[in-house]
Amino acid sequence: MTYVFHRHTKQDYPVAVAGDGVHVIDRTGRRYLDASGGAAVSCLGHSHPAVIGAIKAQLDKLAYAHTSFFSNEPSEALAEHLITRAPEGLGKVYFVSGGSEANETALKLARQYFVEIGQTRRSHFIARRQSYHGNTLGALAAGGNMARRKTFEPLLIPVSHIMPCFAFRYSEAGESEEDFGRRAADDLEAEILRVGPETVAGFIAETVVGATAGAVPPAPGYFRRIREICDRYGVLLILDEVMCGMGRTGTLFACEQEGISPDILTCAKGLGAGYQAIGATLVSGKIFDAIAAGSGFFQHGFTYIGHPTACAAGLAVQRTIEGDNLLDNVMRQGELLRRLLEETFGNHAHVADIRGRGLFIGIELVADRASRAPFDIKMNLHARIKAEAMARGMMCYPGNGTIDGERGDHILLAPPFIVEDSHVTRIVEILGDAVDAAIAGLPSTGRT
Repeated sequence: MTYVFHRHTKQDYPVAVAGDGVHVIDRTGRRYLDASGGAAVSCLGHSHPAVIGAIKAQLDKLAYAHTSFFSNEPSEALAEHLITRAPEGLGKVYFVSGGSEANETALKLARQYFVEIGQTRRSHFIARRQSYHGNTLGALAAGGNMARRKTFEPLLIPVSHIMPCFAFRYSEAGESEEDFGRRAADDLEAEILRVGPETVAGFIAETVVGATAGAVPPAPGYFRRIREICDRYGVLLILDEVMCGMGRTGTLFACEQEGISPDILTCAKGLGAGYQAIGATLVSGKIFDAIAAGSGFFQHGFTYIGHPTACAAGLAVQRTIEGDNLLDNVMRQGELLRRLLEETFGNHAHVADIRGRGLFIGIELVADRASRAPFDIKMNLHARIKAEAMARGMMCYPGNGTIDGERGDHILLAPPFIVEDSHVTRIVEILGDAVDAAIAGLPSTGRT
């Protein structure tokens, strides 16, 4: 008997009671290797003493103070840490409690910016299909995850969705990745012109696509072209790095690898590594200055923004990542993970693609490798793989709807930055067994 309203009412969940490095432990004493960081959250693993110590120390001083009355030392220090390392032009941080709130904040901030500068017709947003930006209504409207949107469509604001930058599935025969990236980016310009440049406030995109399509990196040159188009039409570029940022791809901000700066950048998950609920919206100087010179007041807010204990945890996480040179380990272990996955799945009859950056890796599964035809959606392959992995003592993050929101299955791997060679080897071994067991258990019709 439980009084908790769980995510799935027909599923029984083991009860987690402890964490130990890269493992979560349930109340029976069983250990689970965390190959996905939960949902790409636990970048320092579990029970890290430096972060726990920082939280305890902050609680001894000040647990909470409402930001309509006070600032606080941890939020000031964490903001300085982020901005002094952020892409050029980003100058202020607005702290929230998670990724959905960060993206909701970004949308509202973009709208208010244009009101402040007198361009009041700019209220329309453009996003991409096969994207995900959160579960609040504004963020959900921006997202292109069809399954998550479907029930709530009548409640969502109109948002344009252009083609995803997903070369493996959307490039044409003989088209190079660079040419595909240009074509995908030009879809943004076409949509801006269709709806009217004077009405468009912003374009929002994940720098590296996360759970909806499985760690899809952008094609070369794509975001440089996107930046040019946004600048040409005065559209704000909002980059969602809630899942792919804070070192997950091997650099603190994923867009560093694209050579561009956004007008607004959102992050969460790895910002606090799961030790406290925290997210952030990083804002360019021009946006902040427009509001400061105008009304002076951002018409937005949540009770727990800039929470001292959450910011203390986030600062400890970020100082640990930097002080322990963990981004070097992300790149080193990411290379090992890719190599072992290629050895195990490179010629697998039901694996079509292995992709990603750093310790952010996706594996796309297919019924037929030659044609890339997906498994029958009724087979629920992604859920079967998750169950088989859990039965073997490992957490991974499978998803479905990879191709178009309905068809396709993938697995997302995002282990903690502290993983060692032995952990990576074990992840691939267990995943290989789980995938084979899940596929072997399908009815024959599911494999055609």
